Amino acid sequence: MPKTILMIDDDPEFVEATTNLLDAKGYDVISAPNGKEGIEKAREHKPKLILLDVMMTTKSEGFDVAREMHKDDSLRNTPVILITGVRKEMSLPFGFEPDETWLPVKEVLEKPVKPEVLLKAVGNNI
Repeated sequence: MPKTILMIDDDPEFVEATTNLLDAKGYDVISAPNGKEGIEKAREHKPKLILLDVMMTTKSEGFDVAREMHKDDSLRNTPVILITGVRKEMSLPFGFEPDETWLPVKEVLEKPVKPEVLLKAVGNNI
């Protein structure tokens, strides 16, 4: 039985490329273009892992989604990897680190993420 990964990201090219990479490694990938739909799909499909973008309909949507999922008993234990270009996009002089309350995710990866880095993170968290 394939391990399901949910991608919540509004960049169709990134979603397609990442889906192709993960499909080739035997993962079943579903996607959602925004946080609201992503949370609905997470509840419905119960993925083994969620790959979450930050900047979608708002510049901080992914942060909000991560916190909302952490408060939901049915999603709290699903590992989340944040994949974002927010630091580069907003010229932030700092990165983001997982935190139990503000950023309840397992890892933070910067876009563009190399395939081998993504695969390693997925393997470590699924």
